[in-house]
Amino acid sequence: MTAGQKLTLTTRELHTDDFKLLSHLPETPLAFIRGGDGIVGWGEAVRLESNLSAGRVADLAAQWRTLVAAAEVTDEVQLPGTGLVAFGTFAFSDLSKAASTLIVPQVILGSRDGRVWLTTVSGAAAPDFWTHSAEYKANASINFETGEISAEKFKELVSSAVEKINSGTLAKVVLARDVIAKLPEKFDVRSVLQKLAHQYPTCWVYSVDGMFGASPELLVRVSHAQVSARVLAGTAGRGTDPGVDQAIAVALAASSKNTAEHAFAVDSLVKSLAPFCTHVDADPTPFSLALPNVWHLASDVHGVLREDASVLDVAAALHPTAAVAGTPTDVAQNLIAKLEGSDRGRYAGPVGWIGADGDGEWAIGLRGAQITDKTIRAFAGCGIVAESEPEAELAETDLKFRPIREALA
Repeated sequence: MTAGQKLTLTTRELHTDDFKLLSHLPETPLAFIRGGDGIVGWGEAVRLESNLSAGRVADLAAQWRTLVAAAEVTDEVQLPGTGLVAFGTFAFSDLSKAASTLIVPQVILGSRDGRVWLTTVSGAAAPDFWTHSAEYKANASINFETGEISAEKFKELVSSAVEKINSGTLAKVVLARDVIAKLPEKFDVRSVLQKLAHQYPTCWVYSVDGMFGASPELLVRVSHAQVSARVLAGTAGRGTDPGVDQAIAVALAASSKNTAEHAFAVDSLVKSLAPFCTHVDADPTPFSLALPNVWHLASDVHGVLREDASVLDVAAALHPTAAVAGTPTDVAQNLIAKLEGSDRGRYAGPVGWIGADGDGEWAIGLRGAQITDKTIRAFAGCGIVAESEPEAELAETDLKFRPIREALA
């Protein structure tokens, strides 16, 4: 089915006690969940794709508006994630060969604030999800090997980037390296999503078209003209002793290297949001955000939409942020392509969902992996600034690989 054809959908409320969304995942789930709430999709009613380089997000936003205009929706619940919804994932780079896509499931099961609903496309059979067990099949352990960028090569890239920064070419660039593995037979992503959700309850757990993970970073949320985003830049490993751990958090917040990196990311996002908003507010100083494996410097940003823009319109303006590309963004992207010399695919691209009203939530595709044919590939990156040291940056990528390595162990 294409954007020009007509969809008929119905959303109705389900009345159930002690409902756990993660206990009702289909075998190949579309999912976007945080803290137990979110949406899960079965099958594909519509797939919209864009292979454009520049303009791929805007292209899919236009296709989405066409699909929405022709749809007939009965929504008895009227909550974020009800009615006509598409899950999506986008390529990171204009140079990527990876397709960007929006997928409307045949069936969506959702929960928010104690309410549960079911959305069904006309003609689709609702699955018997009540019989699904919370105990999904365990997978064989996955052992990653060096990908296209080895540890030694990554350190060389960091040194090259620091030289460029010290020459005044740019202020920050985000470099990444990859690891790869063979996908086990009968791999079941559901058990991985459950592990990630349990271990990282404050992260956005996602599974869209072969991309899955648990992202700590919200690119943008739009709800009733309210815009919000969370910026993460600046990282330190957690300590095993509580006193040491707290000292690490304090040192991170006082680090000139990390606070400068963070300021680049916040300033970039605020400037990108400004054309869409009547005003934009950012946290005056970053706070230390604790995840099980790392501390991050974090800032929340809020705004009010100036005009009738969808979450994808805003995402198109924000991506890529300085937190995943660098500053200035165009110079950083060119340097990433030159130094890395490989296709990141959808790593660090937007992943999330959009509703018929243009509202939605999009995280940055981090702390996860991509499945292509029989291969699974994971990335981890870090922001390089003038004070960066190759060994320390390599160690940071190891920290950021931990969530996906442990979930697949």
